[in-house]
Amino acid sequence: MTDFHTYHLNLLKLAYNNLITQPPFNDPAINSVDAEFLEQFAALISGFEQHEPWVYEEGQNLLTRLVRAYPQLVHLVARDLFWLFGGDCLHHMPDEEIALFSKLDEARANAERNGEPFDYLAERTRLFN
Repeated sequence: MTDFHTYHLNLLKLAYNNLITQPPFNDPAINSVDAEFLEQFAALISGFEQHEPWVYEEGQNLLTRLVRAYPQLVHLVARDLFWLFGGDCLHHMPDEEIALFSKLDEARANAERNGEPFDYLAERTRLFN
């Protein structure tokens, strides 16, 4: 069973690992702006692992920066992370996708309210496929 936090932590790590294999991030002479972006992404992952409260605002800022500065790499980041961080990230999601993520959040909240186990990945797969 996959919980909400573990699912999103894995997506963050996957996004980071995908990004570091692509230009400009895989350039041996990476410039300071690109290196700083990767450092901030790594710090976001660490903060998310530790359940730090600042990660949601920082995640929103980082994904918005990704869209603006590296639009060719946006496809390497799971859409779930745009939903997770919300705010300005939602401007990059179609209404239909937002509606599906809303249903997923409602199902998770209902399970929590009723004290029932909830497999985030299984429910997401059911709704999105």
